[in-house]
Amino acid sequence: MLKILLADDHEVVRAGVRRMLEAHQGWTVCGEARTGVEAIMKAIELRPQVVVLDLEMPEANGLEATREIKKQLPEAEVLVYSVHETDHFVREAVFAGAHGYVCKSDAGSHLICAIEALIKHKFFFATRRSEDPYDAEFLPSAEPALPVVLTHRENQIVQYLTEGSTNREVASKLGISVKTVETHRTTVMRKLGVHSIVKLVHYAVRNNICSYGTARLQSENLKKLRRLGNSSFAASS
Repeated sequence: MLKILLADDHEVVRAGVRRMLEAHQGWTVCGEARTGVEAIMKAIELRPQVVVLDLEMPEANGLEATREIKKQLPEAEVLVYSVHETDHFVREAVFAGAHGYVCKSDAGSHLICAIEALIKHKFFFATRRSEDPYDAEFLPSAEPALPVVLTHRENQIVQYLTEGSTNREVASKLGISVKTVETHRTTVMRKLGVHSIVKLVHYAVRNNICSYGTARLQSENLKKLRRLGNSSFAASS
């Protein structure tokens, strides 16, 4: 039996998603949570194989909850679902530790497929801005590097961009102009044949330019978790 934890601050949404998931043979929703902190505590208690998290919840948002759940239960798969459709939020979900991201407006058609991908340890991204739902096997140790050679400077820029830095921040760190960063970024994406930051993140992870667990500093909401005895997320170096 596949155990799924569902976290969303709207009871009506949780009820609808629960019905959808439990209609799938062999799946059960083992628990529900209304806030990010509650999701973390229930994940630790119930040890689900899959956690479905709303991006925006009280106390700790879906990204913060994802980081702490992956720290406490690294074997659990996390799927973030949200009203937001931009690559920025998909990238942040990946950095936090999620393997899947689904837009709420498309949850009916993508949620089941996303969970089926996650239990096979694959990525699944589906947003309206994406060309197609992105479903790619995550096997960094076995998957060969892409046959593309980047310069040392290009690798540095890929690393900083996929770790969440803006063009201006990259320019400041490397002591070059913003225009130079933009030129390198365009060149890299052309070399790799990618057209979104999500695909660039996958390249960086596969080729050990950026670690999978990399994430920005957590917000002040995680102080609440420390008071509950949980330590803060430590970004991979």
